[in-house]
Amino acid sequence: MLAKRIIPCFDVANGRVVKGVNFVNLRDAGDPVEQARVYNDERADELVFLDIMASHENRGTTIEMARRVADEVFIPFTIGGGVRAPEDFRELLLAGADKVSINSAAVRNPNLISEAAWRFGAQCVVVAIDARRITASERLDGLEVAPSANAKIRAGDSKWRVYLNGGRVPTDLDAVAWAVEAERLGAGEILLTSMDTDGTQEGYDLPLLRAISNAVSIPVIASGGAGKLEHFYDAIHAGASAVLAASVFHYKTFRIGEVKQYLAGRGVPVRM
Repeated sequence: MLAKRIIPCFDVANGRVVKGVNFVNLRDAGDPVEQARVYNDERADELVFLDIMASHENRGTTIEMARRVADEVFIPFTIGGGVRAPEDFRELLLAGADKVSINSAAVRNPNLISEAAWRFGAQCVVVAIDARRITASERLDGLEVAPSANAKIRAGDSKWRVYLNGGRVPTDLDAVAWAVEAERLGAGEILLTSMDTDGTQEGYDLPLLRAISNAVSIPVIASGGAGKLEHFYDAIHAGASAVLAASVFHYKTFRIGEVKQYLAGRGVPVRM
């Protein structure tokens, strides 16, 4: 069995690491360059850097900051936020990224997944999915048109809806079907964030994680909700190839090594 990865994540806005609850009420969590140095020294398996305001502000990722962070780490590094074209992939990879995460642009232009995978390799293409559970009272009319009929929500037939622009824009995409479509188009990995559990520290959205992990064959990174050591184990047991967290690492609730030791003690293969 492949080793499971422990991944700290930087949500960056206005040059600072931030963290909120359910994608709102952001608070400062430090300097991204300093944080990157700490996680590199703690032997995190990878690092994810997301410029969470880029798509909302209709701009590209802050390349210079991404480059400064990349200079501090010697572990695989994923950058995302505001990526709209293959040229953005190239620029970020040259800035030091090992992988590039795309979310809103992938939904609006699914061919971007295929073109990036063809030019740079599927291993470089991470499709991020921000999903929220659909309530019984929600209506499906008046939402954005799905890019593929294969992924479009059918009333009464879906449990999770895809959101864009940092959780601000709802779509009529079913999260599970969109993950399947992203894999078909060439994505090498899914970064799955539950908007319902994000920042709550009450555990990952296991039903959502299980549904998508069972539907695709590519690795799925679980994101949103870690608060206890057992939450990491639960996510892996539900099918995650990697577990991503922010608050518990930024505010020193746990160290990377503590999580790895706990998982190893439960029989999970990790890189110590």
